[in-house]
Amino acid sequence: MLQKPEPFVKPDMIFSVSDASALLKNVVETAFPVIKIRGELSQITRASSGHTYMTIKDAGAAMSVIIWRGTPVKFALTDGLEVVITGRLTTYPARSNYQMIASDIEMAGVGAILKMLEERKQKLAAEGLFDVSRKKPLPKLPQTIGVVTSPTGAAFQDIQNRLRERFPVHVLLYPATVQGNTAAAEVAAGVEYFNREKNVDVIIVARGGGSLEDLLPFSEEIVVRAVANSKIPVITGVGHEPDWMLVDFAADFRAPTPTGAAETVVPTKLSLIQDLDNIGHRINTAFIARLGQIKQRITSINIKSPKQVIMERAQRIDDVSRTLGIMINAKLTDARAKIKMVKKMPDVLTNKMGNLRNAIEHCGQMLNSLGYKNVLARGYAIARDENNNIISSVANADKIANIEFADGVANLQ
Repeated sequence: MLQKPEPFVKPDMIFSVSDASALLKNVVETAFPVIKIRGELSQITRASSGHTYMTIKDAGAAMSVIIWRGTPVKFALTDGLEVVITGRLTTYPARSNYQMIASDIEMAGVGAILKMLEERKQKLAAEGLFDVSRKKPLPKLPQTIGVVTSPTGAAFQDIQNRLRERFPVHVLLYPATVQGNTAAAEVAAGVEYFNREKNVDVIIVARGGGSLEDLLPFSEEIVVRAVANSKIPVITGVGHEPDWMLVDFAADFRAPTPTGAAETVVPTKLSLIQDLDNIGHRINTAFIARLGQIKQRITSINIKSPKQVIMERAQRIDDVSRTLGIMINAKLTDARAKIKMVKKMPDVLTNKMGNLRNAIEHCGQMLNSLGYKNVLARGYAIARDENNNIISSVANADKIANIEFADGVANLQ
């Protein structure tokens, strides 16, 4: 149980406001040079100066907290997150309140971290960053490998050693811190650098093992988005076998360790030799089978002698000659028939002309016998009116203007 300190200010002492505030500030800072406080974050505000102002609270009280610019924070601060803040207590005389200056902040237990990671995972998964359709195939034999990790860490050494053992390739390192408040931004910058330069065939993002808090930078959104948006295939090897960071879900392939990432990205010399042997065996088998097919085709070919070929050609010529002779004779016969018909044309025309003359004479006779002049010659006459219309009724006799006879016309007017 906390002990109540003995009072050292006498009841008859009089202080100015500034002196009393300074005395109180000194007492608080002296009594609480270092203190750890557990609670829930709220009212988080990041000022343009770079300082962060927030409140830590529980069910019964609340306290103001300041994180000065440059103070390392390993994870993103959000309202409702339960944390343990290490710092010192002080007062702010201008507003007569007390506050805490934070020097370190960590999540309050693994449970809180896992809850935060699960919520973030669901958010990023809903955006499609973990979809299998986004996964890119790894190159079979990469020429250059980009590695994003700490240059002094064991992870980079393990990767290099395993690559030399299996299949030596060119390695480009993008140095990045893998722990602390700047780690996430540096790892993301490394992935973006290789995509921008397009100077590697595959990227390995790696770091060795550590606590869950140490591995948190590899679950930050900036890293997950950089890996998900990479046009170059990305392999992750973060921590150990049980460790799954959010970046592993966005990567094209997740290896359990940095060494496992190196083993994934290149084959062993022995496996390559075995692959070459298998390919050579398949080629040899296919060649032998093809050669057997060609031999069978050659054997089945029936080669004729030159004399036989000439005789067959001569026979075809004879057949063509007979066919041409038949066609020519038919054409000649048809031509002779047409010539005979042409020779008979004068007689035919003479007969036609005679028939036409007889028909004309007959028509003339018919015309003469049927003409009205002949009728008039037999004693008939035609009466017409002044318009030369024939009058055929007694009723119109008074309109007779002239009468036509066989030898002429008599006018009655």
